[in-house]
Amino acid sequence: MRSWIAAAAAAAVFAGAAPAAEVGGIKLEDKASVGGQALVLNGAGVRTRAIFRVYVGSLYLPAKANTPAAVLAKGPRRVQMNLLRNLSGDQLVDALVDGLKANTPEAELASIKAQTDQLVAIMKGFGEVKEGSVVTLDFVDGATRIGLDGQAKGSVPGEGFNQALTRIWIGDRPVQADLKKAMLGG
Repeated sequence: MRSWIAAAAAAAVFAGAAPAAEVGGIKLEDKASVGGQALVLNGAGVRTRAIFRVYVGSLYLPAKANTPAAVLAKGPRRVQMNLLRNLSGDQLVDALVDGLKANTPEAELASIKAQTDQLVAIMKGFGEVKEGSVVTLDFVDGATRIGLDGQAKGSVPGEGFNQALTRIWIGDRPVQADLKKAMLGG
């Protein structure tokens, strides 16, 4: 009887602990904390370019959301990139700027130029980012906090800037359609 009770107690403990997701060989936490608020993994997928796997992109939100409008209505949020290959800061920046241009009307893009320039300077400062590194883009308290491997690297103010940045992955012309679907939990 005691062994049955011990087994039941152990099962109850493990039932409460959700396993982390695994995407593209990367184990992702099912929760993250941004600005002191617990976020849940909304979805994740692999970003590919030509035949190369570049990173696992994941989206963390206060509560699950499956539309771009619902994602952008929630804060704080995190876009996380777990690198699957070495990239230079320039490669990261070029891809993000291209994504901003593809998903942001010209007038809005002009209005966030100063913030885009800040992001470019911060990310170029990364130098070469190694396979296995983790880049985080956290939106909290009206700013985008940029992190590399758990270290704060800088902050860029503005909700409008963060929404434009987030649309790189979930906008009308996302960096990759199947990655958008995966990040939106699909």
